[in-house]
Amino acid sequence: MSLNILGKVAGILALTVGLAGCMDVTMEIDVQTETTGKMTTTSVMGADVYAMMKAGAGSDDSGDDGFCKEAGATLTENADGSATCLLVVEGPFAELNDADAKDDGAKFEVVSPGVVKVSFTTEDMKGELGTEGQDEETKAMMQQFFEGHSITIRIKGKEVVDTNMTKAGDGKSAEIVIPFLDLINGTVELPPELYATVKVN
Repeated sequence: MSLNILGKVAGILALTVGLAGCMDVTMEIDVQTETTGKMTTTSVMGADVYAMMKAGAGSDDSGDDGFCKEAGATLTENADGSATCLLVVEGPFAELNDADAKDDGAKFEVVSPGVVKVSFTTEDMKGELGTEGQDEETKAMMQQFFEGHSITIRIKGKEVVDTNMTKAGDGKSAEIVIPFLDLINGTVELPPELYATVKVN
């Protein structure tokens, strides 16, 4: 999976609508050295929706387009009936970005010894996700599916030295939580670029 996080949101939205439900998604980049990192994507699907998805799983031949079907993903069925999908990709920045060559990916820049800036543009996220041209029934369905659910983007390191996201109390990470409805309704307000500069040692 590419680190072009924001460019993946459209696909996540399409997937969750296709499954007649929604999920909460957390995408985390842990900058480990000046050249390597780890991306962890966690998707949680509610019990009702997961049960519906499982019941209909054999009715189509969508192949790897379903929930948690990506190579390397681990599916956990929770006691409450919900499901958690975990996908971890670790290695050199270049390899992580090359996982999906058609995407630009996240940009990693060593700004000084032991300090790395991670950034990505928000253009992909702010385009093509609105409800323009959709009928009222479709809009209402989207509202129902995605209400209360969000995508969280987090960047971690030894210490965050600069960011335009929300820095954690311990100073080791920065994140932004974006409600899916704001994306769908076109009301999300994002800067042209989201970034965090972190120390790696």
